[in-house]
Amino acid sequence: MSNRLLYAITVLIWGSTWFAIEFQLGIVPPVVSIVYRYAIAAAMLFVWSAYRGLNLSFGWRDHAWFALLGLFLFGLNYVAAYGAQVYISSALTAITFSMIVWLNIINARLFFGIRAGRFTVFGALLGIAGIITLFLPLVEEISLTDSVLFGLVLAAFGALSASFGNMASQAAQLRKLPIVQSNAWGMLYGCVFTAMLAIGAGQPFTFDPSFAYVISLLYLAVFGSVIAFGAYLTLLGRIGAHKAGYATVMFPVVALLLAALFEGLVIDSSVLLGSILALSGNVLVMREHLGRVAARRSSRAPK
Repeated sequence: MSNRLLYAITVLIWGSTWFAIEFQLGIVPPVVSIVYRYAIAAAMLFVWSAYRGLNLSFGWRDHAWFALLGLFLFGLNYVAAYGAQVYISSALTAITFSMIVWLNIINARLFFGIRAGRFTVFGALLGIAGIITLFLPLVEEISLTDSVLFGLVLAAFGALSASFGNMASQAAQLRKLPIVQSNAWGMLYGCVFTAMLAIGAGQPFTFDPSFAYVISLLYLAVFGSVIAFGAYLTLLGRIGAHKAGYATVMFPVVALLLAALFEGLVIDSSVLLGSILALSGNVLVMREHLGRVAARRSSRAPK
């Protein structure tokens, strides 16, 4: 599967999960909903692996990487993200989570010595500017109360945790650990960690049998977790976390377009300008990667 298709799958699916998460907030505590989500996702991946005859037996060092993946990417990341949307709007959460672009650039440099090129840096700047332009009309009336500040801190912590999870995945792939099995074990560890957190916090394991909750839960587990994470982490292994992380800038753009189609959102100048900036940044980030691929192929070609 090509990088462009992997990128499109990631952006389109995760761009639509903003709506699904809203249906998860209510009767069931957010942390418990995350347990349900990753219990379903992990079970599906283990069944699929067994059906395909994929190896599920790994050494303890490999499980250490799976545990880190589960802790940061499938655990703390979503505990913070769901929690943030209790206190702040999805718009503010989206803006704060776009920090992962810069966090991935910094962490890739710190952990792997990967220096981001000028197109990636400038593209990230354009993307962040686009997100702020998109959502500024939606958040400019919000006052910085204690609850809003707490929500912003949660969202920032979630972005940092997700970035650490990206680094763990990239390190695991450098060890030649397979994506499907890594995700299966990682989601299982994330599910167990989140369940322990819920129990420790005294959160009741209730369930909402409503159609909206069940359908959104299944969508988040199957598409938002199994399919989207498979595509994203495969892309991350190919082009690096500092470039793959730009996909987080594109999620809110997709979410706004869906809102325009299904919720009557008016496409005004801020939406158009913000989308253009984000898309331009996307082109620059991917252009640098494609340019490097072409250069490597040219150097390998027979003289």
